[in-house]
Amino acid sequence: MKKILFLFTLAITVFILSACGRDQGVLRVGMDLKYPPFETVDLENNPEGISVDIAYAFGEFLGREVEIVNTDFSALIPSLQSGEIDIAIASMSITATRLEVVDFSDPYFFFKIITLVNQDFADENGIDQDSTVEELLAVEGTKYVGIASQVSASIPQTYGKQVTEATDLGTAVESVAQGTSDVLLMSANPVVDGYKANMETTLVMWDPFVASPIGMAVQKGNTELLEKANEFIATFNDEGGLYSVLSSNWDAVLLERLGRYGLSFYINE
Repeated sequence: MKKILFLFTLAITVFILSACGRDQGVLRVGMDLKYPPFETVDLENNPEGISVDIAYAFGEFLGREVEIVNTDFSALIPSLQSGEIDIAIASMSITATRLEVVDFSDPYFFFKIITLVNQDFADENGIDQDSTVEELLAVEGTKYVGIASQVSASIPQTYGKQVTEATDLGTAVESVAQGTSDVLLMSANPVVDGYKANMETTLVMWDPFVASPIGMAVQKGNTELLEKANEFIATFNDEGGLYSVLSSNWDAVLLERLGRYGLSFYINE
């Protein structure tokens, strides 16, 4: 009897220790490290950026070590579905289509979708940096380019516009700079970076099409991690919370990159 009791106690102990081990396992966070200053790498190829800081802060919140898994943006949702990553913290817009296959946290940023415009097209149609979305949409025959599976392609389509789908950001920007396309809709940093690389042939139109809500994505049905993510996000606006920390660390970088705004541009809807 004592032997049976001992074995039962041992089994329970092993189970508890195993469960604790799983709770404290590495949190695998997926993001595409090609989008500075949110997701990028430093000179030694270490993950760096605003989303990276958020990921590590989430790990501290959970008491778990974080592994940043560099994943092409188009592969993030399949990686969640297959279990290769636990969560995507990747400047991912919350859309109805994505909500069919993954679960999203509450939004923690709002990315204004602004426009990179070909300069010749702008000159011909009276478009400048202070033009409105309505003025741009009124131009007939505008050639839109977007990135497949991203809002840069889906938003113009909601207005009934034909969109040429590019495989990556560089190709889309080059298309606008060379005049093959007239317009590319993206969040502010890629648009401004595209403009800075092609200042003679493009301009930035700042009036946003939408303020796209950004959330953390988890595998469908992973309510435990989703609830923890929402608890974490709820602390961002606390005094001394993560918004304050991120603003302190990144405002100067964002102001230099955008020329107009700091982190507040992404916090306010």
